[in-house]
Amino acid sequence: MSDCVFCAIVTGSAPARIVYSDEHVVAFLDIRPVRPGHTLVIPREHIPDLAGVTSNVGARLFDGARTVGAALRASSIAADGVNVMINDGRAAFQTVFHTHVHVVPRHTGDRITLAKGLVVRRDPAADATAEAIREVIASR
Repeated sequence: MSDCVFCAIVTGSAPARIVYSDEHVVAFLDIRPVRPGHTLVIPREHIPDLAGVTSNVGARLFDGARTVGAALRASSIAADGVNVMINDGRAAFQTVFHTHVHVVPRHTGDRITLAKGLVVRRDPAADATAEAIREVIASR
């Protein structure tokens, strides 16, 4: 896709601080990092959203994220942990429509609140929510 900045990074026609690359994925530093070392892992092929990610591509993306996460822990960044996230769709704050995985290094006490909603929120109808999702998956 010619107007996709991530595709341009894959081809080398746009600049990026690439930290990992193989025949399936490219990983590079985010230009607006949450923390130093915040890295994006993208498939080499243009896939605009999570629905288009095959099991094989998903495995390759996760393996790239695992590789980057391990490097963030072992490097001078010395992360105590990492957040691994995908923003899928405009409503989920996806801004570049080429599927990508965020790998964000975390340090104990760093006070980043991006996971706060995951910790304190509860679904009052969790059983119904689970059933609605299972029904759709079973119908495919």
